[in-house]
Parts: sequence; C-alpha cells; structure tokens
Amino acid sequence: MRKRRARVEHPNAPDAVSPMMKIWLLRMLVPLGAQSRVIRGECLRVGGLVEIFGLNHKHDDDPFALDERVVTAQLSKLYREMDTQSAGFEPNTCLSRNVARLSELVGLTKTDCRILEFGVMLKTEPVMDDTADLLGQLTTIRLFRTLSIILDIAEAEVRRALDPHGSLAQSGLMAISSCGAATLGSKIDLLSETFADRIVSTDSDPVHLLRDAVVPAASAQLSLEDYAHVEDWLQILCPYLSQSVAVSKRGVNIFIYGAPGTGKSELARTLAAHLKCELFEIASEDADGDPVDGAQRLRAFRAAQSFISQRRALIVFDEVEDVFDDADDPWGRKSTAQVHKAWINRMLENNRVPALWLSNSVRCLDNAFIRRFDMVIELPVPPRKQRTKIIGATAGGVLDEPTIQRFSESDSLSPALVTQAASVVLSFQGRPDACDPAAALERIVNSTLLAQGYKPIPERGREALSPSYDPSVVCANSDLNAVASGLKVTRAGRLCLYGPPGTGKTAFGHWLARQLGMPLIVKRASDLLSMWVGGSEKNLAMAFRQAHEDSALLLIDEVDGFLQDRRGASRGWEITAVNEMLTQMENFPGIFVASTNLIDGFDPAALRRFDLKIEFDYLLPEQAWALLCRQIEVLGLEAPTPELKFRISRLGMLAPGDYAAVARRHRFYPFERADDFVRALEEECALKGHRRQAIGFI
Repeated sequence: MRKRRARVEHPNAPDAVSPMMKIWLLRMLVPLGAQSRVIRGECLRVGGLVEIFGLNHKHDDDPFALDERVVTAQLSKLYREMDTQSAGFEPNTCLSRNVARLSELVGLTKTDCRILEFGVMLKTEPVMDDTADLLGQLTTIRLFRTLSIILDIAEAEVRRALDPHGSLAQSGLMAISSCGAATLGSKIDLLSETFADRIVSTDSDPVHLLRDAVVPAASAQLSLEDYAHVEDWLQILCPYLSQSVAVSKRGVNIFIYGAPGTGKSELARTLAAHLKCELFEIASEDADGDPVDGAQRLRAFRAAQSFISQRRALIVFDEVEDVFDDADDPWGRKSTAQVHKAWINRMLENNRVPALWLSNSVRCLDNAFIRRFDMVIELPVPPRKQRTKIIGATAGGVLDEPTIQRFSESDSLSPALVTQAASVVLSFQGRPDACDPAAALERIVNSTLLAQGYKPIPERGREALSPSYDPSVVCANSDLNAVASGLKVTRAGRLCLYGPPGTGKTAFGHWLARQLGMPLIVKRASDLLSMWVGGSEKNLAMAFRQAHEDSALLLIDEVDGFLQDRRGASRGWEITAVNEMLTQMENFPGIFVASTNLIDGFDPAALRRFDLKIEFDYLLPEQAWALLCRQIEVLGLEAPTPELKFRISRLGMLAPGDYAAVARRHRFYPFERADDFVRALEEECALKGHRRQAIGFI
C-alpha cells in the first residue's frame, strides 16, 4: 500500500485548476468510466469535482445527491469541448519549468515529461488521486492503456517511456511497481516522498529537488593525517579519484568496509574536502524519519548520477547492506542487488560520478559485484598511536593523559564511540549538579563496548607488571636480561615461554616490552577464539597486523589452542587455526612472545618457528627467600627469622604468582607477622599436590 503524505489542499474553484488537470480528470471520468462511481457517491472528494466542473445536483446542502442523468450529460459535454482544445494545455508554470530543466539535464522526451507531470499531479492533487482510485486495480498492461487514454498519447509511446531502460527509470525519477495489480497512484512511484511537493511549489535547481533522497554531506571534521593508519591506501586512492574527477572517468567505484564507528563516513567527507569536491549522500531515511528501502535508494543513486554529473562531485552510498544484503528471510527472497543484478553491474561500469560505497562488512557482496569495484578497502580500528591522538583531540578536555593512554589500550574503541560519548559529557560539563566528567565518559564508553560484545576499558591501576619486577627472582633456563639486551638490538624475534602457572611468563612479556620501550599488545585465547567459521583465523591475523602497525610487542597468552599438534586434531577448524598461526609467525617482522603451560602438545612445526624456547620453573630456594624478604618489607611486617628461611626452602612448588596471591589476600585479611605470610604460602603450595622436595640452601 502506498504511503499518503499530508498535502496542502488546493482551492477547487474552476479558475484555480489548470485546464490540463481538468482534461485529465474528465478522461478518467468519461472515457474510463469513473463517473458512475462518482454519481453513486464512492468518491471521497466528490465535492471537489462538483466545484471544479460546476455540476448540478439535487440539493445545495447535499453534494452527494447527484442527478445521474444531468451530471452524465454535463461531464460528457465538458469532455468533448475540452478534448478538442487539449493540444495546447500545460500544467502549472512552476511544474512545467522544473520538468523542462530536468528534461535538459537527463534527456527526457516529450512523452517522458508529460508522464512525469501527470505522476507529480497525481501525488500532489488529492482530487486527482481519489478520482484515479475509482479506476480500480490496474495491472501493468492496463496501466499503459489507462495512461494512454488520460494523456492522449499512443500506448506504444507510453510503454517505451516507462520501460526499465527508459530515461525516466534510468534517471530514477519514476518507476512502475511490478507487484501485481494496484491502484493508479500505487503503481506510479516517484523519486521520493517530497520530490512531488518540491517540483510543483518552487522554481529550483534540479539538485534541490533530490532533497531527502540525495543530500549534501556534512563538512569534514578530520584531515587525511587522522587516517595515517591507511596511508598506503590513501596514496593510491587520492590521485586516482583526483584524476577520475578531472577527466570525468566513468565507472569509478570504491568499496570501503570496516566495523561500525571506524570512521568510514568521515573518511568520505575528508576525501571530498581534500579533493575540493562536493559530496552528496544517498539518504537512508525519508522526510518523516522512516527508513528508505534498498530499491528506493538505488533509484536515488540513479537520479544523483544524472543530476550532478556536470559538477565536481563525489557520491557516497552508506549502509550498502540495504541493497546487497536485505533479503534475510526464510523464504529465499533475493536481495535488491540480486533482483537488479544486471543493472548494478552496468552501473558499476558506467556511472558518471565517482562513488564511495560504505559497509560494515564485505560479506554482503558476492564475488560478481566485488570484482567490479576499482578498490575494496578495509578501514580498521586505528592503531594505538592513532587512537591516542583521536581520543586526545575529541576528549582531551575531559580526560587526563594517563586516562587517554588507558583508553587507547582498547583495540575495540572506535573514534565514533569516543566522539559521541565526549559530546554527551561536554553538553553538561560545568553544571553544579554534574558528576565527574571523566568517570561519566568512561561509564558511557564501557556500557556501549559491553553491549557490542567487547571488553571494557582496562581499569586504572591494574597493571600486570609490578614496578618492582626483577628477573633475578624468576627461575628461567635463560638469562632474561641477556635476552632483553639482544632483542633491543634486533627488534625482532619469536619467543616461547613455557612452564607451570604463576612462574612469571606473562609478567616477563610485560617487563620485556617495558625494557625495549615498545607498546605491548596482549591477547588471550578467549580474545581470539571465535564461534564463526574462519573467525579465529581472522582475529589472529588482525592481532599480528595491529602489532605491526603499532610497532608493538605482541604477547599471546595461553597459546596452546593455536599451536597444538595437528596430527591429533579432530576438527577442521583446529587445523586451519594452527596453519594461520604458523603463517602469521613466519611473516611477522617484530617481536612475538607466546606463553603456555602445555608445551608437550605443541605441533612440531610450531616449535621450529620459535627462535628461543624459555622454560619458567618453580623458584629456587634462594629466589624464594629473596622474594619473601622483599614482600615482607613492602607489607611492613617484621623481618623473617632463620626458621622461616628453613620452612620456605622446603616448598618445592613455589612460584612468584603465589606471592602475588598471598599479597592480595593481605589487603582484606591482613597478616600480623611474617610467619602468617609463610603459612599462607605453604597453603598455596599444598593445593598443587606433591613434587620432589627442594634441596634447601647450600
């Protein structure tokens, strides 16, 4: 059912209605037979027809009580008189002038113009719309015949004008519904809901007639420097678009995809500003705020290609899922793109205005469409350095530098999310009843991240590495200081850290990054594993790519699931995950550290790819004693006695992680003496089972 817009009622006095409108009404009433239903009172606006044509009726106060014989004779007489004079009739002058401009721009024929004028008046004149409804349900074939009679144009010409390959359809100005029989008003579909209102009410630049279907884009808020993480692409894209605009190259289409909030729309605006081009967006909602379906958006794109082809301009088609992936139903309905596949293929090869197509995912496209785009560009979440810059620019008035750095650690935090949250907080900052703006911004950001299925911003003060971390109290089979010194020179290496839980593997990764002055990216198995086929491999590739872009040390904790022996794999995805990990390790030029508790099950090929395998074991007695003395001093307890030194030497499964756990217990269940601390360590070791007793101090 077509959507009826609220329209301004035009006066129905005979001299206020154009002769063209009168003859169109008379042809619907007389040759097409709608008069019988009018006389029977089936026309909602019969009073309007009475005024327009001065019809006689029985009672002055009852416009519905028409005299059938008199009214039939009057309408027939009026029809004969006006039909002989109709050759020179024109619609209102404003409509005529605007259609003439469109004709020059798009190349409409005289028949095209007349059909377009009729369609516009059908949408803007309620009495015409209601009279047309009296013609009943029309098939497409009957529609051609009906328009032929109303417009006094040969039926063959009407067919040609309304052909899908005709100028009206190709320009997007008008389309004929193919959804079976419907009323005349429902069969004719104009460019947008407001197009008809505009074209009859004001002399306008044709581009202004596209409002609500094609809208000028907002001004760019960023510069190309803010997209340094895709600089390699920009070095190709900018000169290509610049040259294409300069020589009016046809078939220029760029597909840009990335997670929501990564800045795709802003990149389009930034590119247009850089190239000094106008930018027009294909609207995704109409003037009433209702969503526009994919077919309507495609028609708007057609119109934009025709209307702005003479301008230095770009077109951006955001949320292309509306067209390429809008068939999510159990009945196998084709998407809009599949229905119009041939047209879209031709359009991607011949469009006159360069177009930027934006989507959250490339999965909505099949290969037949993908290969027709000049470039397919992924826009990832900016790397940490770039995120820090963007967060500082958008939220620097709210967040201090340490908090900005903490925010930048989240690789799920998109620029749009920070900008939106900062806008909310800044709107009430300074009010006497306002809460802490930094805390408010973090709460807003975290709630959105959690709703999207991501982890919140890391909390303040929860560092994985103690400031007092000392490799000398870590039991490893390699000199950790020497390893750090060597990597400081090479800036490349692949390390495997293995051993029991709590022995300091992950902490060493953090310490190593600090020693090398490198950013650290930490990923755990839970961060990388995906329920979707191919998802884990994609997450792995993204982690390595992010580390490369940030020049960061990549630490993957609990790497077991990605490096298990493929010979024992029972599922295909287990093999492909290992293959992807091996490939990424081989190609990664930076420093990669993997930690595991279960190296025995590693794939042999994985072991060969590690440059150094470092075993972390339980503490030696002298290390255990040294670490105890440090912890006791930090907690402010009395110095440990020699008896405690003997007791701790007997703990053969003591790890640095046990000290950390006991120290955390002290926060809420304080120890009074060093003896209490050692007793807690003994309890921790007792839970681990048995191991050969330590040899004690020598």
